[in-house]
Amino acid sequence: MLAAALCAAQIVLADNESPLQNIPLKDINGKDTSLKDYAGKVILLVNVASKCGNTPQYAGLQALYDKYKEKGLVIIGVPSNDFAGQEPGTAEEIKTFCTQNYGVTFPLMAKVHVKGKDKCALYAALTGDGAPFAGEVKWNFGKFLIDRNGQVIKRFEPSVKPETPEVVQAVEAALN
Repeated sequence: MLAAALCAAQIVLADNESPLQNIPLKDINGKDTSLKDYAGKVILLVNVASKCGNTPQYAGLQALYDKYKEKGLVIIGVPSNDFAGQEPGTAEEIKTFCTQNYGVTFPLMAKVHVKGKDKCALYAALTGDGAPFAGEVKWNFGKFLIDRNGQVIKRFEPSVKPETPEVVQAVEAALN
């Protein structure tokens, strides 16, 4: 909780930047990053897990990424072990699983908490009071669609697959 508060306190807003873009993150390799690295892109942010009934959604996420990345879509996978211990692996194990089983080439972040008292600052901002789509993430593969300006414009529950018309149409609209 204290770490999340300290991270949030470090957020400095520049003109035309979304607060989400300035929240410090680590990528799957432990490198410092933030959503600011994807400024100007449409982001589909997904909390992911390797041992979940929804894990086959990795294939749909990769297909969506392949189809729209040249138009400005980036999918960001955020591993979390918050739901029934379904992401127990190390960063190396997660990367290997994703590439070997699903050919994942979209960015992955370091494993974080997406719910509860230890929730990371990004998910606190996405789901907290005042967020456009407030409320705890319900399970693995919850999705937030973020426009080119860093604003959350849509939220999809874990059961909504990436290839559904609802997701595809929202992504296409955000890209146009």
